[in-house]
Formats: sequence, structure tokens, C-alpha cells
Amino acid sequence: MITLDETRQISNNGIWKQNPGVVQILGMCPTLAMTTTVVNGASLGIATALVMLLSGGAVALMRQWVPHELRNPVYILIIAALVTMVELAMNAYMHSLYLVLGIFIPLIVTNCLVLARAEAFASKNGVVQSALDGFMMGIGATAVLGLLGGIREVLGKGTLFTGLDLVFGPVAKNWVIHVVPAEWNYQFLISILPPGAFIGLGFLVAGKMALDRRAEAKARALPAKPQTLAA
Repeated sequence: MITLDETRQISNNGIWKQNPGVVQILGMCPTLAMTTTVVNGASLGIATALVMLLSGGAVALMRQWVPHELRNPVYILIIAALVTMVELAMNAYMHSLYLVLGIFIPLIVTNCLVLARAEAFASKNGVVQSALDGFMMGIGATAVLGLLGGIREVLGKGTLFTGLDLVFGPVAKNWVIHVVPAEWNYQFLISILPPGAFIGLGFLVAGKMALDRRAEAKARALPAKPQTLAA
């Protein structure tokens, strides 16, 4: 079983303290290539989170039967099987989105974040803890991919949520928010191209560091709790 404190610690590590996108700086290939819109970035992030959830639990369940010398090949085989399942499901039920994400779905197998968590956490902890750790790390990555995609989409195209119809069908075409009026034909090319991803990610990393330093300064400024003497 898993305690409430463990749940909070694992969740905080994945989403904030050890966020793979702005702290560990892992999985840069999809971060730079697929964050042109919120939908693209968040969709790939959710697919990765699902794979990490399943692979974390599977690796933790099987680790006692895997020889130490063969652990990496076995972990990669497990991850590859799970990615294939996710890829086939997306191809069947969200084919348009599957075509847009393209090669980056099978490339989840080679994402260093997925294998790193299997090796660093799932191979040493319980099934529930490992599944939660994988999922929260994936959600942390999804948050960065979605936020970076939103920044690039607004600055580059003047829209938000372009491509929702790929997920929810034709009815979602009317859900797109035009931050800049469509008749202006606005476009800021550098935000759409990979340099825009580097710049945007740099601002996200700097923002996260600034918030951490601000929280540390507030913690230091708090008066120390008086210690009571035992009777």
C-alpha cells in the first residue's frame, strides 16, 4: 500500500520539484518539435504519461525476476510493447491526431525520461508507488508541453486550442479561441519554428527557478516557532 505522505511526495516530485521538462530537461526532441500548439503538446504528453503509468507498474511487478545484467533490454521491451498498444489505440480511435503526432508516438520508446524512471524508481519500489511516480512524471511533462505549446501558438498564430477537432471531432472546430482576429492573418514565424521552442522553454525554466527562490525567501523570512520546554 501507499501512504498519503508518499502520494504527496511523489506527486510533488513529478509535477514540480523534479519536473522532467524544466528541472531534469529530459525529452527535448518532442518538446521542441511537437509544441507548436496546445493540442499537439498536451496530446503527446498524455500518451507519454499513460505509457509511464503502465511501464512503472510493470517494471516494479517484474523486477525480482529480471537479472541485473538484462534489466535495460527487458525494460525497453516492456516499454516498446506498451507504446505499441497506445499507438494502435490512437490509430483506431483518434486517427487524425495519430497522423499529426506521427513518428513521435513510437519514439516514446526512446524517450530517456521513460527508461530513466523505470531504472531509477520502478526497479526499486512497489507497484503502486512506481505507477504513480511514472504517471506524475508524465503529467509534469504534459504540463510543460501544453504550456509551451500554448505560448508558441498564441505568439506564433494568434490562436489557442487549434486542432481540438482532431480529438473531439468536427464540432470542436468552433472551440478555437482567436486571441488575434482571424482577418488580420497574423503570424510570428520564429515562435512556430524550433528556435521559438528553445526561447520559450528558457523562459519556463527561468520562471520555475524564480518561483522556487521566492518560496525559499519567504520560508527563511518566517519567524522560527518557539520551542516549548518540557515540564
